[in-house]
Amino acid sequence: MRSTICAGVIVLLTAVVGFPAAAGTILDAVKARGQLICGVPGPTVGFASEVNGKYAGLDVDVCRAAAVALLGDAAKVKFVPLPADKRFPALKAGEVDLLVSNSTLTLTRAAEAGFEFLAVYFYDGQGMLVPRKSNKRTAEDLNGASVCVAGGTTSERNLANYFRVNKLTYKPVVLQKVEDVRATFFAGKCDAYTADAALLYAARTAYAPNPVDYMVQPKLISKEPLVQIVREGDAAFARIVRWSFLAMVEAEEKRVSSKNVDAMLKSEDENIKRLLGVTPGLGKALGVDDKWVYNIVKQVGNYGEVFDRNLGAASDLKVSRGLNALWTDGGMQYAPPFQ
Repeated sequence: MRSTICAGVIVLLTAVVGFPAAAGTILDAVKARGQLICGVPGPTVGFASEVNGKYAGLDVDVCRAAAVALLGDAAKVKFVPLPADKRFPALKAGEVDLLVSNSTLTLTRAAEAGFEFLAVYFYDGQGMLVPRKSNKRTAEDLNGASVCVAGGTTSERNLANYFRVNKLTYKPVVLQKVEDVRATFFAGKCDAYTADAALLYAARTAYAPNPVDYMVQPKLISKEPLVQIVREGDAAFARIVRWSFLAMVEAEEKRVSSKNVDAMLKSEDENIKRLLGVTPGLGKALGVDDKWVYNIVKQVGNYGEVFDRNLGAASDLKVSRGLNALWTDGGMQYAPPFQ
C-alpha cells in the first residue's frame, strides 16, 4: 500500500510541479506515437519555413535527423512553430519532445531545472539590420534610434546591455512574434532590427521589399550558440538526439554524403565502416539500428549538405560557413570520435 501511495505522489508531483519525467518515458512515448514532435521557430527562411505544405530549413533538418535515428524515417516528425516566449514552456509542458528553435545556450538557461542542452548545431552572433541609405554602419551610429527586437529572447537582453555599457540610448520596439518584428521593421517603423545575424540575412533576402536596400552591420554584439534542447529525465532519448546531429557532422568530415553513401558502404576505412553500420556496434551503444547514420545521411544529408541547401551556397541566402565550418577547415563544428 505504501509503495502505491508513494508512486501516486510522484506522478502527481511530476504533473503539477513539473519534476523531470522518469527515465525512458520520452523515448517510449515517441516510439509508441510513431512520431517525434519538434518545436521550431516561427516562419524563418533558412531555418524553418513552410512552402507548399512542406517544412524546410536547418532547424527542420536537425529535427528530421533525430526522427531518423529514433524512428528510421525522416518523415515521422511533426513541426510545431513556437514564438520565442512559448518555446521553453511548451517543452516543459510536454507539448513538444525536442526544441530546435534558434535557442541560445546560456549559463542561466543551462542551470535551470528541467532542461538538457545538447549539441550546438549553429554558431552565430547578434547583429543589426538597417536601411542602407541610413548610413548607420555600426551599432554606435544607432544612438537614439528605435530598434525592433523579439521579446523573451537573448537578443532583447543583449541589446539592452550593449547600449547601456556603451552609453548609448535607444527606443526598444518589442514584439513577441518574429513575423511581427520583421513586418514592423520593413514598414519603416524602426530604425534597425536586431537578431542573430543569420536570421537578419534571411529576413533581408526573403521579406525585404528590395533586399539591396538593406545591410547587416559587420560588427556583431554577442555570441549565440544555438542548441538542441530536451526535457531532463530521459538520458537515452537525449543521447540519441545529440548524436543524430553529430552524425551529420562526422559524415561530412568523412566525406560521406547522400550522393555517395551507398558507394561508401564498400569503403576500406574502418571508421567509415563502423559509422555506416557495415561493422556493427554503434547502433547497439545507442539502442538504435546499426544503419542509423546511413539512414540519416541517405534521407537528410551530411551537415555540409544541410547547411548549403538551407543557408549556404545552394540557397538564396548565401550565408558563409564561418564558424560553422568543420574544425578541419578552421571552423567550430566538431564531432567526438564515433568509436
